[in-house]
Order: sequence, then structure tokens, then C-alpha cells
Amino acid sequence: MENKLMSLSTLDNYPTETIGQDVLRYIALPDVLGPEKDTLLYFMGRNIARKFELDSMDDIIYFFYTLKWGKLDIVKENKKHITLYLMADEIVERMRSSIDIDFRLESGFIAESVFKVTGRPCECVETINERLYRAEFKVHFMD
Repeated sequence: MENKLMSLSTLDNYPTETIGQDVLRYIALPDVLGPEKDTLLYFMGRNIARKFELDSMDDIIYFFYTLKWGKLDIVKENKKHITLYLMADEIVERMRSSIDIDFRLESGFIAESVFKVTGRPCECVETINERLYRAEFKVHFMD
């Protein structure tokens, strides 16, 4: 948690439609959460999913779209896991910028949402593909 001041031009790196939530998410929260940021964001995402009625994978996709988290697509599904891609212009802008982004909150949300929809315990791991400007989420079922 360094005290280095950022230039106001840093704000130009954020997508206009989501700048408020991005400043909170990528600047304020990491300072508040400290070294446990990744774990806490994951469980915050799971907790958010517990607050909403989510009855289908379409509900999860709709939630992402509505919150401007990006366009979530299911690309592979089998007995052991589900693979999803998250893409959007806003994500491309974030990845091209100098800001340090992550998708731990989204990963936790997906894990809990898929558990609610399928009834199967699971965890979700995310990876960022900077070349293709997308986040990949792999939901692993634990049963």
C-alpha cells in the first residue's frame, strides 16, 4: 500500500461507463483489503451470488451483462467442469491500460452461482488471456 499519487490522466485508462466501480474495485479495495485481497474478493463474489435468485446459467449471464462485468459465454461443459469466457469492450480497455486488474470477484460469483444452479459443490479458477483480451473461468465440480 504505497502512498504514491496517481496522475488524473490515469482515469483515462478506465472505461467511461464503469469508471466509478473500477476506481473502487481496482484502487480503493486493494488498499482496504491488503494482502488477503484475492481471497476476500473471491468470497465477496460468492456472497453477492447468495443475495440473488439465480436459477439458470442464463441468469448468471444476465447478471454479468446487467452489472457491466462483460459478456459471459459458456464454451465447454462436461461432467467434471464448465469453461466460460468473459469478453467485452470494457475488458479490452482495462487490459490495454496500465491498471492492475483481476477477476477474483467474478470468479467467486460464478462458483457460488453455478453451485446454486446445479446443486453441485464447485470452485472456480480464472485466468487472463491478454493476447485475446478475455478472462477464462474454469468451474471444477468437487463431487
